[in-house]
Amino acid sequence: MSTVSTFCPGELEKDGRGLLILKKINIERVGETELVMYPDLSKMSGAGDQQIEVPISHQQNRYYRTIFEKYDKDRDGLINICELRDLIESAEYEHDIPSHVVKQIHKLADIDNNRKIDFDEFVEMLNNPEFEFAFGRYMNRFIQMTIPPRRPTSETVTDGIYEEEYTCYPPAVGMIIISLIEIIFFCVDEAAERNSTKSTSGPIANLFIYSPYRRSQAWRFITYMFVHVGAFHLVINLLVQILLGIPLEMVHKWWRVLIVYFAGVLAGSLATSITDPTVRLAGASGGVYSLITAHISTILMNWDEMTYPGLQLFVYLIVIAADVGTAIYNRYVLDVGQHIGYVAHLAGAVAGLLVGLNVLRNLEVTQRERVIWWASFIIFFSLMGTAIIWNFAWPSFWPPYEMYVVNGNQNNQSKPNGFSYN
Repeated sequence: MSTVSTFCPGELEKDGRGLLILKKINIERVGETELVMYPDLSKMSGAGDQQIEVPISHQQNRYYRTIFEKYDKDRDGLINICELRDLIESAEYEHDIPSHVVKQIHKLADIDNNRKIDFDEFVEMLNNPEFEFAFGRYMNRFIQMTIPPRRPTSETVTDGIYEEEYTCYPPAVGMIIISLIEIIFFCVDEAAERNSTKSTSGPIANLFIYSPYRRSQAWRFITYMFVHVGAFHLVINLLVQILLGIPLEMVHKWWRVLIVYFAGVLAGSLATSITDPTVRLAGASGGVYSLITAHISTILMNWDEMTYPGLQLFVYLIVIAADVGTAIYNRYVLDVGQHIGYVAHLAGAVAGLLVGLNVLRNLEVTQRERVIWWASFIIFFSLMGTAIIWNFAWPSFWPPYEMYVVNGNQNNQSKPNGFSYN
């Protein structure tokens, strides 16, 4: 659409002091052309001779002085026609106000007729209602700066942009569905054989648990998350993944969180298969730890949009440090023979951080965050690619199936030495 500016009289009226005031500016559309009609300032008889006394406060004076000095380009303490035009065109008007209108405004505001506008004339010009169509925005901006806006009493005010993104639509059901499936499978094993979950000898465990002797059944690299060793193991994983997963889903949607979760599960089994090639693996802690570090990734990528991001980051780092410290203490100080898959925990945490940086929402992307995004993308796929190639390119790295038959049959009733849960 093109815009054509014409110099036509708008509606004028006199106020109680006899001053001519612009009542409105007519805007008409002709086809795709917008006509903007300005008042004929030359017809304001006596307007240039009348001086309007506008009492201003010290704060207003400072505000106007800031504007005056900004557009007084030659620093002579006066505003000429060129500088006035820069002032008028500095906002949304661009080139919509024609030059002859700017000259008329300058002439009417130049009370002493020296072809320059000093500061006092400048203040009166900004406050003159006849020029409101050109300078009204400066008064509005001053009002917005000095008078805080009234907040509606019915509106809930949150602390940050990130917190405003929390919503229950679509419902945060991803972690709930995963948790229900884990509960159902646990109950199926217990119903088939009492206490079978403690020895992972139930039908679900035999079908889903990760076993280095059955790596050709690729689904086990994921489905081991549905197998849990005892009720305590199940309850802990359920509580943590629901408490951490649902808040993430409320901002980032369920499908993004599930991508992070399954990435942590897969990374846990792949890393365990390489570092402990004789160990069987059960539990969902790889996915749980990916949710912990996914919170860290979203804090890093939305730092300026969050409330107290440093405090939130500190809390999650304390949780991770406490778990790592406990693992080191139990293994190297107390020499406790626990069957806990710490490698799966670590791999899940790394995957959650890297995938979270790539998949979870970044409300305001900066150049630095783009670099971080690409770095995490390359690192994650490099690590995952290496682990996958290692698993399928060197089968001799893992013990043959015959060793599994010797060490314990498929329905073994006790936990072999090569068992680990996470």
